Amino acid sequence: MKPLPSPRVLLVEDDPISRAFMSVALEAVPAEVDSADSLAAALALANAQDYALWLFDANLPDGSGVELLARLRHRHPHTPAIAHTASDDKAVLDTLAVAGFARVLVKPLPSATLQRAVRSVLGLGDAVGQASRDEPQADPPAWDDEAAALALNGNRAHIATLRGLFVHELPHVRERIRADARSGDLDSVRASLHKLRASCGFVGAARLGVAVRELHHQADSPVLLARFVDAAQDTLAEYERVQDVPVSG
Repeated sequence: MKPLPSPRVLLVEDDPISRAFMSVALEAVPAEVDSADSLAAALALANAQDYALWLFDANLPDGSGVELLARLRHRHPHTPAIAHTASDDKAVLDTLAVAGFARVLVKPLPSATLQRAVRSVLGLGDAVGQASRDEPQADPPAWDDEAAALALNGNRAHIATLRGLFVHELPHVRERIRADARSGDLDSVRASLHKLRASCGFVGAARLGVAVRELHHQADSPVLLARFVDAAQDTLAEYERVQDVPVSG
């Protein structure tokens, strides 16, 4: 019997690390994945062809996942949609659910969780085993290989690729956050931290992830800003030590 074609999924995510992680997870469902990094790009793709499923980031550079869903619903009233967000605020999650998303996923998340949600919404059954996370360590390592392996189903090649992208971007993100904090632009600080939090989870940057969460909750704290900068430097230094690859710090 000829196998059924894989469902085509539209993934909308502006953060390159999150987009790469989710694309890999979706391809293993298996699914064909088209990706976009903005509301405008997503509209162009979604209006050019039909998709079995949409996965929209709640916050986009030129709009929101809720706005994108509302605009597409006029032409595609029956396409199921899943929202993903780095926020764990109940009000944010409730707003996404009320807007019409079939599932609301909080990043970072293991690939198994994403795959299970996609298969459920598409009615494909659950071919992915239950994933679980250990409680956070009191003194987490710079790099948690077990957490990264859990997030990416143990695929070491994908872990290495995403970590390489992460450490390439981290010095720029760190300096942007530090500059915005010094200028008092706390909204920009929180926006950058919001994206960085998910990336830390995907690549297993455990110590930096803790510092990111702390600073996000109290963005005006000089002490927490200094702790974040130190954690970022430790993360880069440990990567350079293990990989023996110089990283701009």
